[in-house]
Amino acid sequence: MSLHRRPVRVLAMPVALAVSALAACTPGGSEARVDPPPAPPADVAGFCAALHEELPETVAGLARTRTEPESDLTASWGGSAIVLRCGIAKPPKMLDPKQEGVHVNDVAWLLEKLDDGGFRFTTGLRLAYTEVRVDKEHATDAGMLVGLSTAIAATVPEGISSY
Repeated sequence: MSLHRRPVRVLAMPVALAVSALAACTPGGSEARVDPPPAPPADVAGFCAALHEELPETVAGLARTRTEPESDLTASWGGSAIVLRCGIAKPPKMLDPKQEGVHVNDVAWLLEKLDDGGFRFTTGLRLAYTEVRVDKEHATDAGMLVGLSTAIAATVPEGISSY
């Protein structure tokens, strides 16, 4: 055995253990329990399927994780730290003119602070409503909506959903 190969073999095990440990520390685990919304109309489901394919692999520095059950209507990052549901029914708060909102990359978002300190962002003026829930640890600013807004703008046409 040559000496120049020995350190590589010795280092391989600690590196593998470190990677495994980091994966186990992902906020919320490696998957998230996310209930898909009730089956939306076919056109809305089609927009959601297209969105699902365009969603970023990371949001706010968190890796995309598997949702249980798997669905084109749901996605998550960092376990349950950031959860997306597409094809939801129109939220009643959309009718309240006093509600706060933000615009990110040509997508309008209704902004709601949740009782647990997190936030819920819901798209408006799109043919499919999309909800993003963010836990309080990751709800520091709306910057995490940049990649999500880009994917939504590319896949969900502007308009007012009748659903």
